[in-house]
Amino acid sequence: MSEIKRTEILFLYDVQNGNPNGDPSDENKPRIDEETGQNIVTDVRLKRTVRDYLFNYEGYNQDGVKDIFVRQTFVDKDPEKGLNDGKNRAKMYKNSAKNVLEACIDVRLFGAVIPLDKSSITLTGPVQFKMGRSLHKVQMQYIKGTGAFASKAKDKQQTFREEYILPYSFIAFYGIINENAARHTRLTNEDIEMLKKGLWNGTKQLITRSKMEHNPRLLLTVTHESPHFFIGELDKYIKLKTEMRDEELRNVTDFSLDMGALKARINGLKQEPKVEIYDHDPLLVLEEW
Repeated sequence: MSEIKRTEILFLYDVQNGNPNGDPSDENKPRIDEETGQNIVTDVRLKRTVRDYLFNYEGYNQDGVKDIFVRQTFVDKDPEKGLNDGKNRAKMYKNSAKNVLEACIDVRLFGAVIPLDKSSITLTGPVQFKMGRSLHKVQMQYIKGTGAFASKAKDKQQTFREEYILPYSFIAFYGIINENAARHTRLTNEDIEMLKKGLWNGTKQLITRSKMEHNPRLLLTVTHESPHFFIGELDKYIKLKTEMRDEELRNVTDFSLDMGALKARINGLKQEPKVEIYDHDPLLVLEEW
């Protein structure tokens, strides 16, 4: 197994007429920073995208063999008996962290707290993302429409549906792969390739009603030869270039992405890292790259 190296991740995607990440404590409205007006997406949402893709499309759906640990499962595989809690999931792996790590790619990537009968095992994930943020201010819209059913069986009038959406949001996520933590979770380079597929293809597969128009635009990695070194916050080195007001943006063709500061930062390093563009949507114009 080849050695894992310190790697930084920059993942950019956009959303049209949808809710990238609703806040359940606030009517499921899109999360917006009140000070900056930027849209916020949690790392939990992004990790779920990866988990769902690997489970549904890459065969990580075999209990105890090739699995996703953090997912909903039923007691004895019987919906009538209810959902398994964390302890029951651990029991499926005989309360063994070794068994969990061998089978569950999401624990090798993101870590987990594995609850046992009288204690728990905490595995720190080598792959961590900070909160995703839009690279521009957003403006939330309120939409009200009719539902498909009446509120009661005898009622003739249909219920009303209410929702909050963003007309457009171009979101940047910064992440890092820690080679030290990778040794503890037995992360492999094959797992990292699956992570990239999960980010790119998983975003394409977000086809629920509120997430229909999610599109990945750029996935870039910077891998360092020097142990422990990293640039940090790659998303701070890029910016949108447009003549439109932030809130007027509606499409990836409304702007270009200035990569000049990021390129200069990378070129200024004493030891040249390996820079790889995993994928790039040509609709996103890159400048100074």
